Amino acid sequence: MPSDTDVAIRADDLSLARHGVRVIDGITFTLDAARTLVVRGATGAGKTSLASLLAGHPDDGLTVVGGEARIHGISARRPGRARREWVFHTGYLPQGAGASLPSRFTVQDVIAEPITSRDRKVNTRALAVRVATLLDEMELPLGTAPKYPYELSAGMRQRVALARALVLEPRLFVADDLYANLDVEVRAAARAAITRRRDDRAMASLIVTNDADAPRDLDADVLVLHAGHAVGLGHGDQAVQWTPDGTPERRLSAG
Repeated sequence: MPSDTDVAIRADDLSLARHGVRVIDGITFTLDAARTLVVRGATGAGKTSLASLLAGHPDDGLTVVGGEARIHGISARRPGRARREWVFHTGYLPQGAGASLPSRFTVQDVIAEPITSRDRKVNTRALAVRVATLLDEMELPLGTAPKYPYELSAGMRQRVALARALVLEPRLFVADDLYANLDVEVRAAARAAITRRRDDRAMASLIVTNDADAPRDLDADVLVLHAGHAVGLGHGDQAVQWTPDGTPERRLSAG
């Protein structure tokens, strides 16, 4: 099935359930190429479930039970062999990614693995240059490459995970808790990596974060979830249209 190059994600009345219990109930939105969507909401709102499904890595027991989502034009309900294409073109930074890096691999191997797992004949020199470029972009010293994840701080591991998610230059980037363990200065580098790819390569991004400044800093649309329902949608916090019973003060918090 050919990819839709203009629309990264199209969700139409999408409902998700985990082991029969609904966690997302009838949400509709479109994420175009070269656009960013920030997904916000309190704990238990369904943010992680939505992100994992759209990235092609659904949580255990998570299934589509209503409506449809198409990612790169591929059906999330019945992707079949197209799932490989879906995942290839989607960079994914799951929640807790920095803490889950394989300890037996060096940082060089961790970042390169999405490439080496698909092409064993890859040019090792070119690959080393790509990894070095990503380390520099994430403001990590080149000496980080031969180290192991357990030798790094939590913030450094999060940046390694981000570099890994971007190494294939994806069309869509999905990040759950992008700024975990990152201080203010390093957050700027993470934002720059995303906006640079958005501007240069038309990469779309879906970012799960309750960081109060993210919608403005990323010039993003905002989807607000509460108990699996969409209660707000718009561009930036000031332009969000709320449902009649939406209560942003109670349902959202920075951090």
